[in-house]
Amino acid sequence: MQQAQSQGQQHPIGLYLKIWALLFVLSTLSYLVDYFHLEGALRWSLILIFMFLKAGLIVAVFMHMMWERMALITAILVPPLCLLVLIMLMASESWWTFLTRLDFFG
Repeated sequence: MQQAQSQGQQHPIGLYLKIWALLFVLSTLSYLVDYFHLEGALRWSLILIFMFLKAGLIVAVFMHMMWERMALITAILVPPLCLLVLIMLMASESWWTFLTRLDFFG
């Protein structure tokens, strides 16, 4: 009984190798975006998608968030999501202001 309590939870090494390979593939795709000289919104949306996927995998597996309680996950993930929503609201407000000023002055 004492030995079982002293040992920590072990995750299979295969899981880490699969995630490492997936991160390698996502990084390769991210570099290919620059290699093929994509321009405009397509380039930036692909870069952001790959970036969020890699960050999510790292946080979920290597930082062991996948195995944490839901309260801890929400305490870490909800504040950045709220900030992202507020940033999007401010960006939409500034775009609306820009369009109305363009219409009024130009």
